[in-house]
Amino acid sequence: MEDSKTDKQPLQNLLSHELEFKYAQSKEVLPGIRRIVAPNPSPYTLHGTGTYIIGSGEIAIVDPGPNIPSHIEAIMNETKGEKITHILVTHTHADHSPAAKPLSNLTGAVVMGYGPHGEKEGEEGADLNFTPDYIIQDNEVIKGANWELECIHTPGHTSNHICYSVKGAKAVLTGDHIMGWSTTLVSPPDGNMKDYFSSLEKMLLRDEEYYIPAHGEIIKKPKRFVKALIGHRKMREKQIRKYLHAKNISYIPDLVSKMYPTLDKRLIKAAGRSVLAHLLHMKELGYVKSSDNGWFLV
Repeated sequence: MEDSKTDKQPLQNLLSHELEFKYAQSKEVLPGIRRIVAPNPSPYTLHGTGTYIIGSGEIAIVDPGPNIPSHIEAIMNETKGEKITHILVTHTHADHSPAAKPLSNLTGAVVMGYGPHGEKEGEEGADLNFTPDYIIQDNEVIKGANWELECIHTPGHTSNHICYSVKGAKAVLTGDHIMGWSTTLVSPPDGNMKDYFSSLEKMLLRDEEYYIPAHGEIIKKPKRFVKALIGHRKMREKQIRKYLHAKNISYIPDLVSKMYPTLDKRLIKAAGRSVLAHLLHMKELGYVKSSDNGWFLV
């Protein structure tokens, strides 16, 4: 049971950029769960995308990652002598799903996901070419020779985002829904802040002891972490109401400059998308309205 005294820690106290890894080498995260980090570091991916190997002998790959030949070669090398039977993706972004098809071509493994990407236009970083061999459903259990994964539909970051509970490990592979190093980008139109809040609340109902994100280190007190994420998002919406109440602030770039005064310039566009997601959520709740002259409190 998590310590209730620490449930209300600020999110920034829980985030960490630390991760012990070497590119092209797998590392056991928990028994039956190995990680290989793809060589695609960036301000959006930290060290790179975590590809997970589930089970032993006959195995599943979760989030094969970007279509980088050296990474696909590393997956094959680190699973030599084993048989990849399933390839699952958490969602259809370019750092998670493009390697699924080439890896399937090499192994014959079935590719699984919650359908193709939800929006066909207007989103950077989407993998619009992904089509699964098998479309999984919320609450479905996928079984291998010595492993089981429960599918948890968690829309918000994308409409087709799935987390995977690893049966017997008391752990959930959280993809980009919950990350250990940063908040999650919610970018409309496929990203949806209302859905993201609902999906976080959904995770609070679960009893796993570990969250294993695609970016960042394992999260060992997941309920505390999720509560901090929810609190952080609510804080952002309070900030928006505060700044919209001030004079001469009604446009997203002005809100971003106030809300993220020290942000890396490479992330300003992403911050604007997140603010838009919050505004659309607040509009649906009746707190704000929009016009050609910007955004305003109701």
